[in-house]
Amino acid sequence: MADTMQFDLVAPERRVASEKATSVVIPGFEGDLTAMPQHAPLITTLRPGLLEVFTESGSQKYIVTGGFAEITADAATVLAERSHPVEEVTQDMIDEMVAEARAAARDAHPDVVDAAARMLADMVAMGTHIGFEPQT
Repeated sequence: MADTMQFDLVAPERRVASEKATSVVIPGFEGDLTAMPQHAPLITTLRPGLLEVFTESGSQKYIVTGGFAEITADAATVLAERSHPVEEVTQDMIDEMVAEARAAARDAHPDVVDAAARMLADMVAMGTHIGFEPQT
């Protein structure tokens, strides 16, 4: 059995990460999930949150704001709408993402208001989890 799997995190503007991982904790739409070598094939949508990659030398956290994850027995590929290493995230970035989520919730068709509200709550929680306070 393999001890590592290929992990790739890609955002529209760049490849954010590419490395051998022992596991990856992914903020799936229905809840967090952990991908490990020999995982059953799975495709899931992402919710805004923290993605954490574990390697033989440690771990790294990234924010993601949505997208998709494809998991196979030997790889986990995440295509994120937006992603940054936690160290690169600023209060201004969190404020911008929360403002975009609030605008989406405000402008949403009634059928998607619940999804927009959940997205807003996830954005606020993501910022708070890494030490930023959303501006009201």
